[in-house]
Formats: sequence, structure tokens, C-alpha cells
Amino acid sequence: MKLVLFSVGGGAITPGLLTARGVVSIEEATKSVAGPTPMDTMRGIIDGWDALKGTLEDLNVHGAAEGMDAVKLHPPLPRPGKMLCCIGNYWEHDADREARPLNMFLKNPDAVIGPGDTVVLPEFTEPWIFMHEAELAIVIKGPAKNIAKEDWRDAVFGYTSMIDVTARGEGRFTWRRGSWMGKSFDTFGPLGPCITTADEIPDPNNVHVTLTCSGELRHDYNTSDMEHPVPVLIEYATMIMTMNSGDTIACGTNHEGLGALQDGDNAIIDVEGIGPMEVFVTDPLKREWERGVYMGENSTNLEAVAIAKAKAAAEE
Repeated sequence: MKLVLFSVGGGAITPGLLTARGVVSIEEATKSVAGPTPMDTMRGIIDGWDALKGTLEDLNVHGAAEGMDAVKLHPPLPRPGKMLCCIGNYWEHDADREARPLNMFLKNPDAVIGPGDTVVLPEFTEPWIFMHEAELAIVIKGPAKNIAKEDWRDAVFGYTSMIDVTARGEGRFTWRRGSWMGKSFDTFGPLGPCITTADEIPDPNNVHVTLTCSGELRHDYNTSDMEHPVPVLIEYATMIMTMNSGDTIACGTNHEGLGALQDGDNAIIDVEGIGPMEVFVTDPLKREWERGVYMGENSTNLEAVAIAKAKAAAEE
């Protein structure tokens, strides 16, 4: 099943199921676990899933559906308690090297936006460029602590997709502009369009991921290329901290598809088993960067060129 949060005609945000017929409301069926906010309600659905599953399976097949043109989808997890993100984590056609040590960072949960929303580039004139990173994200069923990799499924409720929008440039790893800070601006965490339950994605390390930017294919990879697969990510994260229901772990990206986001762009991420999500981009400063893929064996090293141009412009 595919869980969503949606509204109709500007009304209240309520839980639903995304089906081939449209969106089926499950508001009545989930009243027993509803909370004061849509995030609390989704967390309640995850925690109460065993009791709700039968009723929701019936609604998924037989429930009355609103057409997609009549609904507004919202991020299925509007404010996760924790958003862990892998650093790198893909071989990127270089499997002859040693695997890099697994590492993660925390992304600002308030950066989350959803389908049809807009990424707003910050008004910085430093030598930065803003890029997309298309990622599979794990949705946790908690509390999960010290989960062995052999038991990883115990901690996984389902999956969603995330665009890890990132500010890149000279000095992004300094104390003032650490990697996670450049990823935590408001609107830099598009998440959605739904949560696909774990039973519909039996092997998260065999999922196709694409991202197109204004019609140009950028990311195009399979999650089988992960250096550290999903069971290892679960073990590692829960060794360090308790992961609660509705927390997420983004699995990293294949950097060979990186490219710039700029004013007027639309970006569509499509993760197999989850479906497409489109977001838009606006830049108050109307900056421009070279189009195309910036990194990897098929790139033309556009990132270095773009950063140099941005630096020169900032120094004028």
C-alpha cells in the first residue's frame, strides 16, 4: 500500500491511500490513532499498523477515490523526528577500491516539502552552486535500537523518496559551512509522494532511481550499487541512536547524476515502487549555472567551472 497525506480544496490535511483510481481517504478508519498534527497521525498509523492493516487493505481495493486532479498531496512525513542521510554510499563504477567508511549526517527536518512544492534557493552570494541528490529513503518503525543487520526488517515500515538538495562550493566542509549545513536550508528536503509499505519493495537494494531536471535526465541508477546496503544502514544507525516511528534514513546517491538546480526548473524524482514526485525551483537572485551532469565518468567537470564562475561573480 501507498500511504499519503492529502487535502481537497484547501481543506484539512488527512491520511489516505494512493491507488490507481486516485486517493482513498482513510480518515475514519484511522481515527483511533489520529494525533493533533498530520505528522502525529502518520506516526500513529505506523505504530498501529498491525491492527489497521486489514481494514486498509479492503479500502485500498474497494474504497471510494478522489481523482488526482481534485487533491493536493503533502509530504507523507511533514516533520520527521530525525532525518539521517548517508554521505556518498555508492560505488559509482569504482568497485575496485575499498569501501569508504559508512558515515551519516542529520538533515534539518523543517526542510521537508512535498509534491508540487517549491525549493527556494537562499540569497547567498558565496561561491556556491545548488544541486539535487535523488535518494531512496527508509521509513522507520520504532522504537528501534541495536537492530542487528540480520533483523533489519524489524525496523523498516516502508520507503519513500527524497531529493537531498545541497549547497556545494569551496569551503563547504569548514566549521562555518559544514556539509550538513549546506543541506539544511528551508525547502531543501523534498519528501514523497507517498510511503510505500515494506511488503511492496521486497529488496530495497534492487530499485531503479531517476531524476529529470527540466526534461533532462540526470540521475539514473540502481540501489544495488550501494557500498553499504540497507541492512547495514539500519544496524549502524540504531547502534548509535534510537530510531522512532516516522524517522527516515536516506540511503545516499550516485553522484554521477549530479547537476545544478536553478530558477524556473522543475525536478521529477521517480523511485521504482514509490512513483514520481515533481517539485519546482525558484531563486530570488535569478542565478544561472551550466546545465548538464556535473560529476562522474560521463560529466565534463562542470562543477569546478560553475564554482569558479560563482566565486568570480561574488568577488566583483
